[in-house]
Amino acid sequence: MTDLAEKIKQKLKDEIAALEHELHSELPKEIKTARAHGDLSENAEYKYAKERQSYVSARLSQLHQRMANLSLMNLNNLPKDRAAYGSRVVVMDTEKDSKITYKLVTVEEADAARGLISTSSPIGRALLGKKVGDEVRVTTPAGVKNYEVVELVTIYDEE
Repeated sequence: MTDLAEKIKQKLKDEIAALEHELHSELPKEIKTARAHGDLSENAEYKYAKERQSYVSARLSQLHQRMANLSLMNLNNLPKDRAAYGSRVVVMDTEKDSKITYKLVTVEEADAARGLISTSSPIGRALLGKKVGDEVRVTTPAGVKNYEVVELVTIYDEE
């Protein structure tokens, strides 16, 4: 289970490294070049580079905060009988009478097309702590969904 956390941390470290390179190497060059073009009040290149610099700085702050939060995450405290991070949950859409499989993952791993949903998404939050037989009502951007948990495989069952 620790290699899951390490994989996520590595992905974050890679993004941090790329953004720090952009912030400290590429953007200063772009700003310098744009300044050389003259009047800054009507210089679109300069405005774009400054906006990008602000965005990159904000994103770096978010990533550093996420790294700190991941350091505090203890995968050994996950419940063995309820849906949590790493669980594969099969739900029955009670209105459409169809089964859907979700795997609960972190924001960095999420890929809805592959059934990997974040534990912070509306459906992910609703499924956390649920057991087989529990009914779940979720408000999504597409409307209210009603599910019943029909199968649960926790992170411990997959080892």
